[in-house]
Amino acid sequence: MNKPTVLILMGSDSDLSTMEETAKVFTEFGVPYEIHVASAHRSPVKTAKLASEAAGRGIQVIIAAAGVAAHLAGVVAAETTLPVIGVPMAGGALNGVDALYAMVQMPGGIPVGTMAIGKAGAKNAGLFAVQILSLSTPELRNKLAAYKIKMAEEVEQKDQALQATRQG
Repeated sequence: MNKPTVLILMGSDSDLSTMEETAKVFTEFGVPYEIHVASAHRSPVKTAKLASEAAGRGIQVIIAAAGVAAHLAGVVAAETTLPVIGVPMAGGALNGVDALYAMVQMPGGIPVGTMAIGKAGAKNAGLFAVQILSLSTPELRNKLAAYKIKMAEEVEQKDQALQATRQG
């Protein structure tokens, strides 16, 4: 098995059903990854260690998923020079909006690229990580180009099916 190039961190195991969308993207593109539960608040030492040692282990991108206060992505970004992508989890009193705000309101100097709340954000985090990795991997660039063509073809097929039902 290839060494992981992406690290997925989740603040809770309850985030797994959402973050499986990210894992599906990596499986489709053949990107090796690892996934851990690590909380910014409940396991700060573990979180800091995973983030600070990631680059030395060959990780190139970190994805951090968390809900409510959602400090995980910011704490991770403070511990590494690697790109960090945040995925706000739905739930809590504000259904993920609080997590989104926590991720996008990072202080200057600690950037976190933030995706949409929930499964769409988890999928896009995976695709964004693949785009970052494709900067140095022509094979991934080719796979991304084919992926976009496939999406366009699927839309065209759906439109043709719609048009056929509307004319009949």
